[in-house]
Amino acid sequence: MRGRAVFPRTAPARTADPRSPPAMWQQPTSLFTDHYELTMLQASLQAGTAHRRSVFEVFARRLPEGRRYGVVAGTGRILEGLEHFRFDAEQLAFLERANVVDRQTLEYLADFRFTGDIHGYAEGEIYFPGSPVLVVESTFAEACVLETFILSVLNHDSAIASAASRMCAAAGSRPCVEMGSRRTHEESAVAAARAAIIAGFASTSNLEAGLRYGVRTIGTAAHAFTLLHDSERAAFEAQVASFGADTTLLVDTYDVEQGVRTAVEVAGPELGAVRLDSGDLVEQARWVRALLDDLGNENTRILVTSDLDEHAIAALQSAPVDAYGVGTALVTGSGAPTASMVYKLVSRHNNDGVWVDVAKTAKSKGSVGGRKFALRRLNERGRATAELIGVGEIPLADGNDRLLLREFVRGGQVLPGWTGAEGVARAAQRHRDSIQEMPGVARGLHRGEPVIPTEYVDEY
Repeated sequence: MRGRAVFPRTAPARTADPRSPPAMWQQPTSLFTDHYELTMLQASLQAGTAHRRSVFEVFARRLPEGRRYGVVAGTGRILEGLEHFRFDAEQLAFLERANVVDRQTLEYLADFRFTGDIHGYAEGEIYFPGSPVLVVESTFAEACVLETFILSVLNHDSAIASAASRMCAAAGSRPCVEMGSRRTHEESAVAAARAAIIAGFASTSNLEAGLRYGVRTIGTAAHAFTLLHDSERAAFEAQVASFGADTTLLVDTYDVEQGVRTAVEVAGPELGAVRLDSGDLVEQARWVRALLDDLGNENTRILVTSDLDEHAIAALQSAPVDAYGVGTALVTGSGAPTASMVYKLVSRHNNDGVWVDVAKTAKSKGSVGGRKFALRRLNERGRATAELIGVGEIPLADGNDRLLLREFVRGGQVLPGWTGAEGVARAAQRHRDSIQEMPGVARGLHRGEPVIPTEYVDEY
């Protein structure tokens, strides 16, 4: 049947051990930061304010143009990196050699360990403007040095996940395959594959993502494999001999019609799929489907690639396509390469140890002071109607309402279940559940306001 997974002969990825630290963070993550984070630390240590208890929040003031919701991704990677956020001898020597900070600050950093608490939206959750995606409570010093690392991960991964979610919505029940590794930085490729899986993609071509996060990896052959052989037939025969008749054959190296005919002659009715990577994909898919059926290959599926984005996928809905391979548009956020999240101090102790709410008031870049709590208002059918944000207190829940902030770190210790392969699987399920809560218009690609409003609650 055409509903079978594309590339069924591909071996499943080896499941990563969620207890093992991912290879990405074997080295300290402490210098994935900006110079001014450490100069702020130095000045606050000298002023005696560095150890004031503080609350920082991550949020987006707005969604990218045309988007109606965002998807949180990257939290698990932050937590994995937090356990490696140390200043070892090499990092300290560099800071001293470059005269970044003074001796007092170097001594503080030598013993640095995050000892605070972190709460936030579960990875895979839908967010909107003003949503307190991540809440960091610790001393000012501890929270300050984490800012750049947290934002770089969340902004990248959430942008990818948000684009991936739109692509999956456009694809409907047809699976999407992530295959953009060659279009981005090698580590960004792993992060992008992870984010895509969280937002609904069925598999990835990136083997490192498979190793680290236990996600399914797939792939067969590129045009070079066909060009390597003396004929297209010879290439197909070699691939079928190696992987079996239910492999996927790339049929557009030369002439597509002849490629399809040769593929069927070589693999027979058990041919798993053909891949189309060029031309007018809508029209081509239609006549390739008819040709396959005429040749007796009614169960052979069609995979399309070639610079797809959510709009191209939507345009292919009327075509007899079984799966989509997406690369460049996905790993670049499909026009929105960042989620534009910010990290702001919203509350801190004064000299008497009393909490004081603080906020930036600059025009167009203002923030709301006070620690935030959030819940999603759900109607009797379990559909979201509003995002409720309480300042200083949790908004009163009503009926099906769902609290959104989860606990990730307690007293500096990362809680289990949010990292590694387990964290990715959990995040993917959270995204499926969150999308189901949204009104139906969330799955459309038309421009508009956020699919549900964000409301600040003043009375409790």
